[in-house]
Amino acid sequence: MEKTNEWQLEEQHLRECRALIAANIEEYERQLEERHKETKALFDAVQSGNVELYDQMVTSRSLEEHSLNQLNKNRAAYDRPFFGRIDYRNLEEKLSESVYIGRHGVLKDKINVEVVDWRAPIASVYYENELGEGSYEIPDSSERDMDRSLQYRIDLGLKRTYDIEDGILKGFYDSDVAANDELLVKYLSKNRDAVLGDIIATIQKEQNEIIRESPFRNIIVQGVAGSGKTTVAMHRISYIMYNYKERFTSNEFCIVGGSDILIDYITGGLPELDVYNVKHMRMDELLTYLLHREWQKKYRITAPSADQAWKSKMLFMEVLEEYMQSLRNYILGNCVIYDEDIGMLLSQKNNDDFINGNPDYSINRLLLTLDERLRSRIKLQCADREEIGIYKKKLLQYKNYFRSHCYQGSVVSLYLDFLQAWADAYDIDMTTVINTIKQGIFDVYDVAAMLIIYYRALQKKPDDAFGQIFIDEAQDFGPTVYYALRTVLPDCFFTIMGDVSQNVNYECGMNDWEDMTQKIFHDSRDSFKILSKSYRNTIEISNFAGKILKSASKGAYRIEPVIRHGEPVQFVNSISVEEAVGTSAELIERMKAKGYETVAVICFTNEDKEMVSNRLSRQITLTDASKGGFSKGVLVLDVSETKGLEFDCVLLWKPDLAGYQGNPKAAKLLYVAATRALHELFVVN
Repeated sequence: MEKTNEWQLEEQHLRECRALIAANIEEYERQLEERHKETKALFDAVQSGNVELYDQMVTSRSLEEHSLNQLNKNRAAYDRPFFGRIDYRNLEEKLSESVYIGRHGVLKDKINVEVVDWRAPIASVYYENELGEGSYEIPDSSERDMDRSLQYRIDLGLKRTYDIEDGILKGFYDSDVAANDELLVKYLSKNRDAVLGDIIATIQKEQNEIIRESPFRNIIVQGVAGSGKTTVAMHRISYIMYNYKERFTSNEFCIVGGSDILIDYITGGLPELDVYNVKHMRMDELLTYLLHREWQKKYRITAPSADQAWKSKMLFMEVLEEYMQSLRNYILGNCVIYDEDIGMLLSQKNNDDFINGNPDYSINRLLLTLDERLRSRIKLQCADREEIGIYKKKLLQYKNYFRSHCYQGSVVSLYLDFLQAWADAYDIDMTTVINTIKQGIFDVYDVAAMLIIYYRALQKKPDDAFGQIFIDEAQDFGPTVYYALRTVLPDCFFTIMGDVSQNVNYECGMNDWEDMTQKIFHDSRDSFKILSKSYRNTIEISNFAGKILKSASKGAYRIEPVIRHGEPVQFVNSISVEEAVGTSAELIERMKAKGYETVAVICFTNEDKEMVSNRLSRQITLTDASKGGFSKGVLVLDVSETKGLEFDCVLLWKPDLAGYQGNPKAAKLLYVAATRALHELFVVN
């Protein structure tokens, strides 16, 4: 009887909440129409020359945007207003409260909140706290680099998760942990798009801790395939933008990936999280962007070569830094200036204190600043002298004294000088590398090195373009890239997501996190997190992938799958290529008939990819990912193109199931391919 009453009360609350949202929608539609008319009238008046109305027009446009934003939030909340509820007592104020939590905050009026946004500090209780006494924190962002928080003690009495579809209450679950397993498995059983939409309700404690970590910290996350790394990164962006809007604007955020298809996949889900106007770049684009005018249009980026993998290792950067320090010492080693007429202008100690006190200043910036200091000293020394014109005479005499020593050449020339010096010092053959660079061809590690050279020698002022950078599939790049980014962007904070077991660039990428955690991100504000539970694959697919992972990670990391059963991994043996293609086409049509919307045929060589695409396209319709990024349909991809993506069904095209054992490079490729499947996996031999 009590359960029935509880159900009726929850149904009544849902109806009342939806009625409020419907009223909000009607009101915001009215507001939007009125404010749009007002903005247009003011715009026309300004265009006609009535410029004193400009500020009023800007205010009206801002109010119009607010109405549109609130309208969209209420529309999005109508079918499923909330997914969670917490009942607690505030131990400081002795007040009891019941809070409903949803994907979008819903206002009852200008003061009272009907549904709390999932990003609000109090919502962390739903994701992290167990029943009983505990606490939650409210960020205090009053200081630029301080990640302080205010803590509130509570006694949690109820944690409830709701299953609501199209405005109808299907069920609710009371639990001591967020996202009851029954509901989590239900969501994970849906298509990829549906999973993305429901994930906010099922964020797990270990994921939530990363999402809500202070934005003034660098985080490296090692997560097995399907652990939600990409989803966590997306939600972290949303969380920071919601709670630290006074500190970070959207154009300070940048999402970085290795391919356009991955970036398209990531950014496609951001509007659902109320995230707009963030930058997004491939890694090579970010590095060249940071070189500014030093990177010319005539240059081009090529894939790293395995026989030049040394450029991806930290030793390369260490030698480069030694070279740049030597150059710095040579140019700035003796800047003493004594003038016989007016005395000591710049002493050795004064110069050493200034130069050593500004280690982040480039050589050129130090020289220009020394000129400024020199002018100030001349003015000071001439202040008490009676000779007319001595001040102007000395200013003219020492005009551009240090500026004349500034390097005027290109960053490429300096890089070539370094490579030649290294080759001469250690008797290394650099002929191939140097000739390639002279042709204007670089890989990302060349660009990372030039970025360090630019920063140490040529940079005029600090780069403040980015406040937060989020990197997905980080293991595909070697540590020298991250060393360069960390060095040239000292005021930026990084969230770095990856899985060293999925490194498809075996020679050049990262096969462990040692350099990252010990040489690059190693101070008190840097942290390393591990996500070991996989939410993507069924038990059957996870077990298949787990055997491969033993070879891919040499036992360092293991998968902990969520208990979700599905079809067994199916092995399809065929006599000929024609038969294999025909069977694949039949399987794909069968999967589409089941309602699956994303299917990938994953090949292990470019030759196989081209052949399968050509032959399969004669029997079924394929989606060309190169034209529109990630989209629904059937895609034929090589393994590297699938990084960070997931599909309802996957067909592996003739993998080497015997050769990967004892071969970590082959195992990583196979592990990546096998773990792309959400629901069904086929191995076509």
